[in-house]
Formats: sequence, C-alpha cells, structure tokens
Amino acid sequence: MAAPLPPKPGLPGMPPQTQQPLPLGATAAPGQQPQPGTMREISPVFLCRIGQETVQDIVTRTMEIFQISRATQLPNGVTQSQAMYQDRFGKLQEHLRQLALLFRKLRLLYERCVEMTSDLQEAPAELVPYVGEELMSVKVESCSPAIIQERKEVMEKVRQKNQEMKILMDQMRNLLWDVNAMLTLRK
Repeated sequence: MAAPLPPKPGLPGMPPQTQQPLPLGATAAPGQQPQPGTMREISPVFLCRIGQETVQDIVTRTMEIFQISRATQLPNGVTQSQAMYQDRFGKLQEHLRQLALLFRKLRLLYERCVEMTSDLQEAPAELVPYVGEELMSVKVESCSPAIIQERKEVMEKVRQKNQEMKILMDQMRNLLWDVNAMLTLRK
C-alpha cells in the first residue's frame, strides 16, 4: 500500500480551490463563478501551471522512493521479517507505477503546450543572440535627429557597461582561482 502524498497547504477538510481562466472577452462579476461549459480551450499558461505541479509531484514521489530504499536494510545473513520486505516492495511498486503515470501526464501536457504555441513566429534559437554578433538593426521609423543621437549614445553606454562587466567578471574569476589555489595548497 502506498503512502498518500502530504496534503497541500490550505484549510483541513476543505477541497482545494482552483482558479479557472475566463474565455477571451468574458468578465466575471464579483461573487459570480464562470459557467463550466463556457470555457472551450485551456490556456498554455494554465497547462504550464499544471505541468509545474506535476513536476513537483514527480520530485516528491522520487524522494519517497529514495527514502524507502535508504530505509531498507540489505540482507546480510540476518533474517528479517518477510512481511516487512513485501510491504516495502509493494510501496516501491506503487510509487513507481504512480511515477510512470505522472511522466505520461507530463508528456501529454508538454505535447499540448507545443501544439498550442506552435504558431509563434520566432524560434527560440532566434531569440538568443550569439557572442560577438551585433544585434540586428531595428527598423527605425523617421525620427528626429535628437532621438537618433540619443539612441546612439545609449547604445554606446550599454557597450561600455558590458565591457566593464566583462572585465569585472574576468577579475572575479581570477580571484576565485587564486583563492581556490591557496585553499588547495593549505590542505
């Protein structure tokens, strides 16, 4: 028999409340609940929240599996109760079964999120700039020369700050190396 997961925080004896997202264009008056049939599609954000809770459940189950395994004494010639081993084996089997179900649920949530967000225009690789690559020029509508000059000044300040931060990070890295070297020599 599997041990139940610890209850989520809230009032004891009260069922957990979940907030349902409203369909687009719908507003709920204070004290009024949305109709269950009005929501046709769940938002990707809501699916991600469910996925996050599923990952937390997976971690909790995995920790319980390791705790059961750690508490199990290896058979080193001492006869222990066969019932105790059967009980722990049953708990492990139940936790592993639940873990498999949680992973399937997580996979379905992932596939549904990918399906819902597949119409995004930019691929994630396009959002990350490469080192040394200059940012693509932004199409600037006809602006006053003062705004263009201010933009150039801000870009130059950002470049200078980035260079200063790079130098500072290099100095910190060298300092850490020196400290680690001294600690190693001390031992």
